[in-house]
Amino acid sequence: MNAQELRDKTPDQLQEDLANLKKEAFNLRFQQATGQLEGTARIKAVRRDVARVNTVLNEKAKAAAE
Repeated sequence: MNAQELRDKTPDQLQEDLANLKKEAFNLRFQQATGQLEGTARIKAVRRDVARVNTVLNEKAKAAAE
């Protein structure tokens, strides 16, 4: 997911995406702790996606405040 796709979404959709990504990150950490995780690169990708969503949400909040 790239930033432009995220900017086209509404804040409600972004909040939903953020919740889903955080759930996925939790599940990946749990799998890693139990030794079941095979693709460790997915953890990094999910963390970056969470950061992107938070960045776009902050941009939208700042634009709405102005």
